[in-house]
Amino acid sequence: MSTETTAQTATLGREQLAQKVAADIAPGAYVNLGIGQPTKVSDYLDPEQGVTLHTENGMLGMGPEAHGDDVDADLINAGKIPVTETAGTSYFHHADSFAMMRGGHLDVCVLGAFQVSAAGDLANWSTGAPDAIPAVGGAMDLATGARDVFVMMSLFAKDGSPKIVPALTYPATGLGCVTRVYTDHGIFLLSTDDDGAAVVTLREAYGLSPAEIAERLEVEVVDATASAG
Repeated sequence: MSTETTAQTATLGREQLAQKVAADIAPGAYVNLGIGQPTKVSDYLDPEQGVTLHTENGMLGMGPEAHGDDVDADLINAGKIPVTETAGTSYFHHADSFAMMRGGHLDVCVLGAFQVSAAGDLANWSTGAPDAIPAVGGAMDLATGARDVFVMMSLFAKDGSPKIVPALTYPATGLGCVTRVYTDHGIFLLSTDDDGAAVVTLREAYGLSPAEIAERLEVEVVDATASAG
């Protein structure tokens, strides 16, 4: 079996997903990485990309996660993970950080999610369960303020139900905001056609064939994997 075939048949792990997201971020972009899985993206950004990372807790110019002697307890991201600085890093008040988020100054934010609808609606702060602990943080501000919202999540929940859905069943974080979804089984592009209808395009498939993915999802999927390859 060839290396290419193996890569296409294996599901993507978290590190591989982070690499995929990092490679898709445009050079010179200003980016916020959400708490959880998205924070790994910082480890795979090429310095030559010239990407500037913004953190919700007031840092512009965040570098990769810190390890060993580089750990500074006072230098953390919004997820309380120790991080490094890049040259020219600046710090500011929490309120100023949110003003940047709300003011349309971010090119991309990368967030986790419980669900994403075909229309790009995002649910990532609560499942709505009675015992659920709401954790909205700055997600609503990021979802509505960033020019592009990339989501990193598993394609299926623990019970096997799809997390890309026709319509959200969990409380919404933002509407029509998600443009790309990176999952263990595939990478999806969300857009609208000339009539304004939602279009879900499968760019890459892993672990399952495009036909199997389309069969398990409850939304219509356009298969672009052949042209992407």
